[in-house]
Amino acid sequence: MMHLLTSPEAWAALLTLTSLEIVLGIDNVIFLSVIVSRIPQKQAHRARQIGLALALVFRIILLSVLVWLIGLTAPVLAFKGYDFSWRDIILIGGGLFLIAKATHEIHAEVDADDEEGEGSSGRSAFLWVIAQIVVIDIVFSLDSIITAIGMAQDIEIMIAAVVIACLIMYLSSGPVARFVAEHPTTKMLALAFLVLIGVALVADGFKFHIPRGYIYFAIAFSAAVEFFNVLAKRNRKMARRSPL
Repeated sequence: MMHLLTSPEAWAALLTLTSLEIVLGIDNVIFLSVIVSRIPQKQAHRARQIGLALALVFRIILLSVLVWLIGLTAPVLAFKGYDFSWRDIILIGGGLFLIAKATHEIHAEVDADDEEGEGSSGRSAFLWVIAQIVVIDIVFSLDSIITAIGMAQDIEIMIAAVVIACLIMYLSSGPVARFVAEHPTTKMLALAFLVLIGVALVADGFKFHIPRGYIYFAIAFSAAVEFFNVLAKRNRKMARRSPL
């Protein structure tokens, strides 16, 4: 352990892997921000804390069973010329879940549903949100940890990178969730991102890899456009309020 603290290669690996884990965690933060927006503020804060704590726990557990995890890439099912591993099945299932959930939320937004259904059902709504967070945490954790295994050889570096990334996710999830709640158009954009991410996960499960750089560029570009849209809207509102 001590030799890692004095090794430039170990620090470089930690920095690189932490950056990758943060980027991969963007998907998780977007999902978390959208899913908790339909429950009361106090419960939403608790749900974010529980969700990110579970994300950290799942990642560390998966890191602790590396041999089993590597075996997930071995084919276990063949169908019409496609070989599927447990990793593929989990990615396809998680991707379909994301697409279905985002489509349901978009439908609710378009129909102008208020937050009575999920928001006012109290404990059951809170538990349902936690259950959805658990499912998607498992999917995103799998992708994240497989990346970690490919990037580093020392489990100490992997765990440190995961802990740092989850801490940054925790610190950023609150502001992101508040911004989404305050600006309804950004929620629709975030839901569109979830559909895009879900499609990418399903494609990965079918061995058709969509470079994540394309997806993150699309997300960054759309987010920048929406930021300027929100800024322009706020400036117009301030201009109307100010006296001539």
